[in-house]
Amino acid sequence: MSSVFRQCEFRFYEELNDFLKPEWRKRSFTHTFDGTPAVKDRIESLGVPHTEVDLILVDGDAVPFAHKLRGGERVAVYPMFERLELAGTNRLRPRPLRQPRFVLDVHLGRLAAYLRLLGFDCLYRNDYHDDELLTISRAEHRTVLTRDTGLLKRAALTHGAFLHAIDPRRQLREVLDRFQLESRIAPFTRCARCNGVVEQLPGEQAATTVPADIARRQCDFSRCNSCGQVYWPGSHLTRLRQRLAEVGVTI
Repeated sequence: MSSVFRQCEFRFYEELNDFLKPEWRKRSFTHTFDGTPAVKDRIESLGVPHTEVDLILVDGDAVPFAHKLRGGERVAVYPMFERLELAGTNRLRPRPLRQPRFVLDVHLGRLAAYLRLLGFDCLYRNDYHDDELLTISRAEHRTVLTRDTGLLKRAALTHGAFLHAIDPRRQLREVLDRFQLESRIAPFTRCARCNGVVEQLPGEQAATTVPADIARRQCDFSRCNSCGQVYWPGSHLTRLRQRLAEVGVTI
């Protein structure tokens, strides 16, 4: 039996265009398919991960990912719009996790350090496999941060985000904006090395923990409860603040 080929018209909006071939960006285009596939399958076949989609309109009506395409439809696909008010629509992004907790893929080590320095709970290892990331995300209710669109297309993933920026500081700005984290920043309360909780270190303990010349010059010490790393303000803090200020982050 020969396949029955059908067509529909797609239009993607805002940053979703970054995932498309250049000739499809910021315009309507015709897409050919066979059978009656779910609209989610066609969207991902065009390059857009489902984790990036918040609203799908088919002929003006909001539909779920499982909606079947039969040919002749006009499909509009939207990302999250903070100011888009569409009462009664079928918004597709899952409910945000109660606490902003992340697990990062192997290419985002510097971003993990920045997020931890701002006080956010971030798991990272440079040898995580995709299956491990998915398992951790689901078991610990963490959002996967990645630049791997293939990972974001995995059906088992419910909370994930693609990072458009390449520079780690721009990635940090992207995460803060997307998840509205500005008010949750708590600088230097997590260890940049291991993600452990950092607490103040009493002076008498610091005197026996850090080099004597540093103990004489500094009076403000803190220590990670997990790995024991000791922190104190120094010239590196001034440089860090300058670098983060360049992307609008104040600590």
